[in-house]
This record gives sequence, C-alpha cells and structure tokens, in this order.
Amino acid sequence: MEIFSPLPSETRCQLDSIPALIDKTFPLPGRFRSALPANVAELSRLLTSGRGERSLSYMGRPPLLSAYLRYFLPWNLYRLCRLLPSLDIPLAANDHITDLGCGPLTFVSALWLCRPDLRELPLEFRCIDRSGPALEAGKQFFFALAGEGSLWKIHTIKGGLDTARTKSASLVCAVNVCNEIYGDISHHDSTALRHCAEKIARLLDGYATAAASILVVEPGLPRCGEFISLLRVALMERNRFPVSPCPHNGDCPLPGAGSRTGKSRWCHFAFETTDAPQALHKLSALAGIPKERAVLSFLLTGTAVKNAAQFTAQQSAAQQSAAQCSTTQKIPLRIISDAFPLPQHRWGRYACSGQGLVLAAGENVKDAASGTLADAVFTTGERDQRSGALIAHIDTVPSIP
Repeated sequence: MEIFSPLPSETRCQLDSIPALIDKTFPLPGRFRSALPANVAELSRLLTSGRGERSLSYMGRPPLLSAYLRYFLPWNLYRLCRLLPSLDIPLAANDHITDLGCGPLTFVSALWLCRPDLRELPLEFRCIDRSGPALEAGKQFFFALAGEGSLWKIHTIKGGLDTARTKSASLVCAVNVCNEIYGDISHHDSTALRHCAEKIARLLDGYATAAASILVVEPGLPRCGEFISLLRVALMERNRFPVSPCPHNGDCPLPGAGSRTGKSRWCHFAFETTDAPQALHKLSALAGIPKERAVLSFLLTGTAVKNAAQFTAQQSAAQQSAAQCSTTQKIPLRIISDAFPLPQHRWGRYACSGQGLVLAAGENVKDAASGTLADAVFTTGERDQRSGALIAHIDTVPSIP
C-alpha cells in the first residue's frame, strides 16, 4: 500500500491547467513578469533562511503574494493531490471542515481537485488566516476552479489560529503552518518544542468533534519531523490516535534530531515530481530552486473511540510478540528512508514499525516507493550493528510507479 499513488489522468490534466488559471484569475502585467523568478526566490528565502526578516503582513505585499500564487500555491496543490487520496478522511453531507493557517485556500482547492467524489456533497469550510489578501485571493481562485455554483460553502476568517471559535468540525487541518509557530525555537531546545506541540494539540483538539479527523502537514525537514513526533504524542494523550502514516500506536522510532536518543532520523517521505506541471518546473528553474523531488512530513489522526480500541489491541499484540523471542513473525512496517547498499547484493531502507526502528533488507527494497506499507518477516533478535535497528527481510514490495 502506497501513500503517494500516481495522479489520475483527470487530476493531472487539471493540475497542468493551474498555472494558466492563476494567470487568468490574477493577471500579471508584462512589465512585472520578468521580475517573477526573482520574487519567487526572495519569498523562498524569507520562508527559510531569512524568516527573521519576514513581517507578519508579508503576504500583503503584491509582489510576494503574486510569487506565492504562481509558485508555492501550485506546488502545494501538487503535493496535497499526491497525498490526500490515500488518506482515510471520511466526510459526509453538511460536515464542517476547519482549515487553520489556510493561506490562499490551498487545502480546499486541493481537496476539490483530487477528491471528485466529494464535489457533489454540501460541505462547509471555515478557513482561518491572518492575511486578508491571501484569503481573498484564495476565494477568487477556488471559485475560478470549482465554479460559482459549487456546493461547498467557504467562510474566511482573518486572524490567528486561535482567533475564532467555530462549530466543532469533522475535519481539522493545518497545512504548512505549524512551522511558522515553532520556527524561532532553538534547535537545541526540545523542551520548548514539546510545549509548543502540546499547545497546538490542544488547539486542534478544541476545534474538533470527538469523532473528527485531524490532519497536519509540514515540510519534510528534520525539525518538522521532530515536531510531528511530539505532536503525535500530545494528540494521543487526548485520545486521538494515528491513522497514517504510522503503522502502530507505540513509541515513535523516528523522533527527530533533537530527541533524547541523539539520532538524526526523522519521519518524512519523498517522491519524484516528474508528473508536476511543466510550466511550474520552468518557473522553478528560472527562480533557481528546481524541484526534482517533493518532501513532506504529516500526521493524520482519526476517530478517538475506534482508535482507542485499536491502540489497546496493538499494545496487547506487541507484548505477546515480544514474549515470543524464538519465533519468526510478520509485522507491518512503513518504509521511510532512501535506499542504501548492504552486503550480499541487497539493499536496505529504514522503516517504522510497532517493534521500533527497522532496517528493511532485501533485493527488491530499492524499488519500493517512499511510504510503502509492507508486511515484513522478522527474525527476532537480529539487529543492525550500526543503527541498532531490528532487521526485517522483505522479498516482495510494491515498486515505484
């Protein structure tokens, strides 16, 4: 089972048309078009190494908003369209969705693009962001994409993540926004990062019904992976257990660079971008930030009652398997890292499982897609000398499409 399935032909065609739709919806005079690659590069800098120079109203500056709409919006749509179809996010007619730090309604537009089964459902979105221009641009773009007759109701709310108390939602999402909160915390201060994760968990939980899904997507950087691991713990303490990508509810074996283990492995997933719009690849090259791969970290939690029962069952199974030290077991694991060579013409990938960190080994492991969920055979007690990970042997895995 893969997280990032190939784009269906309809979705790919629609994504290919996004750059032209953005140009039509937000016309850019020719005299400003030549400066677009430089504006994209500058905005990228402000979002990464130059974040200390970024003002709270940076999205209100027309050149930067234009750069965001033409570069970051379509790239984020592409990432989400690769991710969302694989996630178990049940939605029904008249459900409410709260989107925190929504920017130009990226999540709403991505959901419309990649989940055509939802387009005929009346859904109500409450989109919260501190940038009024981004919210207004997002509404313009969404209705240009979906049409004014869309059954989806969009309510935009200008303010911080905790500005408005809305109706409890069936889905609460925060896409590429949490890093703006913990971005100024020292990389050596894991305690402060944990407190931040606990605060955000309370915030997300406060917007959600007891049976809601909560989705958080972050860039695939080590610090983001560490935050996701801490957020996972904080949400589990609120009876919200992981649905994806975690194949278990035990301790996270990939807690990130700032963890007490001192290891630098973190949970993140990567995929090739060859099927992204060519116009977007061209702009990326002109801006000097080509994207051959997309990388992200994410967490989806599900229904509290259902997952509490699942948690109890998995804990019991883990305890039982730990007691059977002499048996060979099949255990599900999620492949995380890139492939690296091992002796005897085999390949290895680090993976996550209920037994902890795993080194998945085998001749075919190299061809597995990032995020693949596979059944592995454990020979209990066999560990990798370098990492201390349990070794799992995998003969057959789904290959990269």
